[in-house]
Amino acid sequence: MTNPIRQVVIVGGGSAGWLTAGVVAADHCAKSESGLRVTLIESPDVGPIGVGEGTWPTMRDTLRRIGVAESDFIRECDASFKQGSRFNQWATGAEGDCYYHPFVLPQGYTDTNLVAGWLERHGDVPFADLVSFQPHLCVHGKAPKQMSTPEYAAVANYAYHLDAGKFGLFLRKHCTEKLGVKLVLDHVVAIQTRDNGDIAAVQTRERGPIEGDLFIDCTGMQSLLLGRHYEIPFLSQQHVLFNDTALAVQVPYPDEDSPIASQTISTAQTSGWIWDIGLPTRRGIGHVYSSAHTSDEAAERELRNYVERTGGPADAPTPRKLSFHPGYRTKFWHRNCVAIGLSGGFIEPLEASALAIVEFSAAMLSDQLPATRSAMDIVAHRFNDAFLYRWERVIDFLKLHYILTRRSDSAYWRDNCRADSIPGRLQDLIEFWRYQPPSRYDLPRIEEIFPSASYQYVLYGMGFRPQSPPARRRSDDPQRADEFFRETSALTNKMLKALPTNRELIGHIKRNGLPRI
Repeated sequence: MTNPIRQVVIVGGGSAGWLTAGVVAADHCAKSESGLRVTLIESPDVGPIGVGEGTWPTMRDTLRRIGVAESDFIRECDASFKQGSRFNQWATGAEGDCYYHPFVLPQGYTDTNLVAGWLERHGDVPFADLVSFQPHLCVHGKAPKQMSTPEYAAVANYAYHLDAGKFGLFLRKHCTEKLGVKLVLDHVVAIQTRDNGDIAAVQTRERGPIEGDLFIDCTGMQSLLLGRHYEIPFLSQQHVLFNDTALAVQVPYPDEDSPIASQTISTAQTSGWIWDIGLPTRRGIGHVYSSAHTSDEAAERELRNYVERTGGPADAPTPRKLSFHPGYRTKFWHRNCVAIGLSGGFIEPLEASALAIVEFSAAMLSDQLPATRSAMDIVAHRFNDAFLYRWERVIDFLKLHYILTRRSDSAYWRDNCRADSIPGRLQDLIEFWRYQPPSRYDLPRIEEIFPSASYQYVLYGMGFRPQSPPARRRSDDPQRADEFFRETSALTNKMLKALPTNRELIGHIKRNGLPRI
């Protein structure tokens, strides 16, 4: 075998570095003598950004894949259960303007055209509330499972909210103690290359060169390997999605037993939106906005007003400012270097796509890890194709939240609806969806980050109303749809009675844990 891949070097820690290390080490037996050797270099000079607190349901599969006990994760990462997102004041800006994007598919989603039945007989009921039991669980602060439900199993599909700083430390401990990942605490000062242009080693300040066969760039927005060393171009998306700044703050609950929200709350503002994430011990709140449309001072005033209005203290600490440039690299795998996480791209926190992209990247890298250098370019081509597609889909889905607004109270919302800020591929889909709902045919890849049901929840939550097609289809059966709506109502009543609250379940897990399968 020529040039076998035996040593993987990950540069950078945080959630991206340690998730990747965990997946690769677990899948490729890094703890055994015959397994892959995985080294992670973490700089003591660079702290994690620490605000990626929302996840997708894929995180359950990732944690289980690397051998993490869910009860340990919840206890040590101050985690809570997330069942979707609630969007406040995005459509009209009025009080009471609200819709849900839940994680469960609509009841009967693959069996009939629910949209036709909804519009014909129940158009005054919010779409998600009619087709899914999950928004009702969120309204009542319910957990997605019972105390007897085993780890990672679900009554209602769920993800997590978590403390990002604690999560990185938790993963580091698990990877180094259980999976055989070697940690090097040092700062990379230079990169050594081979004659063919591959990276041969990274030069560290204290320990000298660390050699490898494959290098994974998890250095965040610095993108030391792919961006700075290889100069892979960055494709800005600021002309599509304008947000480039965030102010983040952590606030206590009014009382120890205050309810923990079962969803991420996203509340639109004059020139951006505010996230509100409930953890067991605190709330993480942040204002994401466009610096071209408002000032830092005005954004902080809106953030503080929101904190006070939602039960937070009047003297909240000074928020932490984060700046970013929305966009992604034109490729993510070049020669023997792969970028995962912020080093490959970042758009904005809406819909928690950042950690989901990390998970998809780590999984594909591990599943298709080339055995030799000669096979690496084949895998790199596949990887680049997959993630260029995924970034485009993320951009389309996030932009969808903005272009359907009926708000015109600021230049920010008006500019978001300008045709020249909307990708042509999204404009085509909107035209197509005027007569039929989003379906799997619109999103043809096996592993879409956002399924077609997610597009339906956002489209119809934002007030988009399709027109009746010229000819009726067999699937446009309002009676059949009504059967599923009744099923949803019955499921809702059953679950509301049977499920504990988010706080009750988390308290039980901290005391007793969940059953292991």
